[in-house]
Amino acid sequence: MMKHNSENCRSNCPINFVLETFGDKWTLLIIRDLMFKRKKHYGEFLQSDENIATNILASRLRRLEDHGVITRSADPANAAKRLYNLTAKGKGLLPIMLEINAWSAKHDTLTNTPEEFSRRLKVDKEAVIAEVLSALD
Repeated sequence: MMKHNSENCRSNCPINFVLETFGDKWTLLIIRDLMFKRKKHYGEFLQSDENIATNILASRLRRLEDHGVITRSADPANAAKRLYNLTAKGKGLLPIMLEINAWSAKHDTLTNTPEEFSRRLKVDKEAVIAEVLSALD
């Protein structure tokens, strides 16, 4: 796997690096599903409310794998299926994803973020981080 850095990006700006890595809504939604909804199979991602197209899903999963954010492996329970998991690099996105969640909960009156989750995030973000990371292992 090629080292993922800003060498092949338009600039070395950290914001640009993130945008060129994730670049669209689908990629962060896949990370959300892996991180918070515990989805691991291709078909599970297709069942998300946002209705991602199969070609887009395949492309974004491949990009995330190429960038070292996720891994793909054979499912020991079913050889025909593949499991997708966050790498340490992918898990490192957790604080950012939580901040996006908190910002959205604050500014979107129709958010589906559970109130209890938002409250816990405000009170003890480190505990929420530890809990989510523990569930990912």
